[in-house]
Amino acid sequence: MTTSNTPTSNSPTSNTPTADASGPGAPAVDPAVREELARLRDSIDNIDAAVVHMLAERFKATQQVGHLKARHQLPPADPAREARQIERLRTLAENAKLDPAFAEKFLTFIIAEVIRHHERIAEDNAAPTGD
Repeated sequence: MTTSNTPTSNSPTSNTPTADASGPGAPAVDPAVREELARLRDSIDNIDAAVVHMLAERFKATQQVGHLKARHQLPPADPAREARQIERLRTLAENAKLDPAFAEKFLTFIIAEVIRHHERIAEDNAAPTGD
């Protein structure tokens, strides 16, 4: 059996609006509405791609921080900085009209992942090299 990577109308990344108006008894959707929906979804897809790329860049930087901390035997977590960052992000979220609680949950999730990476880097640096 072979599989294709080509998106289909059932693909979560497809902007084909048939998923919103298909099936027996589904109401007919005005073509202008379908077009607007596709345009908005294209914009969402572009934003999602940008978010992923920004997170990748952020994690590249935090990996470097993890290696620096490990080389200098600094702890993987910095609760004071994390608290400042969360407060800063909550303020940014409020100014951007985004729910600050959501922004805090999002950053808390990212921080937990960064700490996990830093702990792994510290463990790897502490492991005997066999020399």
